[in-house]
Amino acid sequence: MNRRSMWLVVTLMILASLALSNLVFAQETGSQLVIWADDTRAPILTEVGAAFSEEYDVEVIVQEMGFGDIRDALKVAGPAGEGPDILIGAHDWLGELVLNGLLAPIDLGDMADAFFAPAVDAFTYDGVLYGMPYAMENVAFVYNPELVPNPPTTWDEVRALSEEIHAADENTYGYVIQTNDPYHFMPMMSAFGGYVFGRNEAGAYDPTDIGLDSEGAIAGAQFLQGMVEDGLIPADIDYGVLHTMFTTGQAAMIVTGPWALPTIRESGIPYVVGPIPSGTQEATPFLGVQGFMISAFSENALLAEIFLLDYVATADVMQQIFDADPRPSAFIEVREATEDVDIAGFTAAGENGVPMPAIPEMASVWTAWGNAMELIIRQQEDAETAMTNAAAQVRELLAVDLSAMVNVPGSWQAAVGCASDWDPACEVTALTDNGDGTFSGTFTIPAGSYEFKVALGGSWGENYGADGVRDGANIPLVLEADSVVTFTYDSATHIVTATIGE
Repeated sequence: MNRRSMWLVVTLMILASLALSNLVFAQETGSQLVIWADDTRAPILTEVGAAFSEEYDVEVIVQEMGFGDIRDALKVAGPAGEGPDILIGAHDWLGELVLNGLLAPIDLGDMADAFFAPAVDAFTYDGVLYGMPYAMENVAFVYNPELVPNPPTTWDEVRALSEEIHAADENTYGYVIQTNDPYHFMPMMSAFGGYVFGRNEAGAYDPTDIGLDSEGAIAGAQFLQGMVEDGLIPADIDYGVLHTMFTTGQAAMIVTGPWALPTIRESGIPYVVGPIPSGTQEATPFLGVQGFMISAFSENALLAEIFLLDYVATADVMQQIFDADPRPSAFIEVREATEDVDIAGFTAAGENGVPMPAIPEMASVWTAWGNAMELIIRQQEDAETAMTNAAAQVRELLAVDLSAMVNVPGSWQAAVGCASDWDPACEVTALTDNGDGTFSGTFTIPAGSYEFKVALGGSWGENYGADGVRDGANIPLVLEADSVVTFTYDSATHIVTATIGE
């Protein structure tokens, strides 16, 4: 008997009986488990799935897609009953996915102690666990020991070294950072006491406490501003330029994550992964956690949980996942056995880290925060003004009440001005209340084949598809030419229609 089944028998006899019934049903009906994974994890899960299929006679289908595409695809396919049973993703997706009713809770049972506690905490939202973690990631301070023989321990020392290096060669810089990169700016900002969201008494992030204009955040931004004004940090640096500067010796110090190791190692440049310098206090980089989640629309959630706990949560499989994409493992046995000094460096640098906020409000922060950083580096605004304005923008965005919004999210939204498709909160495509129980909106849409649904309250929590069915199928819209389309939603029947023409 496997660990999961044993735990069910010992702790919950009723659930054990249900589990056995479900497994028998699966064997009799040839059930399937569909897994969405990226190209790095898909081959491993395909192999594991073959072993699971042999024991349970359940077909495991691993569908490969881009890591960054999985979240948006789930929002569309899940409610339509066409999504996965299991998906991989990042913990900071939780706020959006949980509030939209797209994820099912996961019970690690007696396997909980096998995982690094902070990783499990990151996948916990409102006290409920929604993911089984497999890897963690955070940034660290990476430097060239030939240019920096004595690594700095404070940001003041970073500045002093930058002055010395740049004075010796105007084409070489000490520390550099991307022009618009709040994620990598967080360690510097936090080292001076800055924060993004405060915490409530329960330790959860508090979206009413915005810290971008706090004394510490402004101090961190002013430190950045000082380096820019003195010519120590150039503008127009993106991810590629940053790492090219480092790997060619044009920059001596950067903040980056384990995802950059292949590029750095291949370059042959000498490097060391070390702790992030402090300011007035220890730096607190963001911690990101990747893991497995179960769709709320899965008809085989228990089978999915057994697959994860008995077949994926093993030292062998977790080691394979680590080897395929080295970054600190969330599985303690693999984490403690890791001999890679670089990964050990990132692990140490993340000891003081804080989980990336998983609350939906974080989406309102990135653009305003990044724009403030860019204005500072381009010397278009002083640090205090830029950060104060950014905080004001975030507060304004969070003050918007979407509870009464009726929207028609779909694959047509980006074509009419939304930031992305399938966005139930895009104000551009919101319908207007006609006062008689119907809502409508008229838009000019380019020729093409589209799909849409109706969503209420600015989220996917309540949505209706074809024939007014809740969580129903997407509704097709085919336009032979650029057309004026009027969408009309009837709140009594939940049916939405699209009329083409004036």
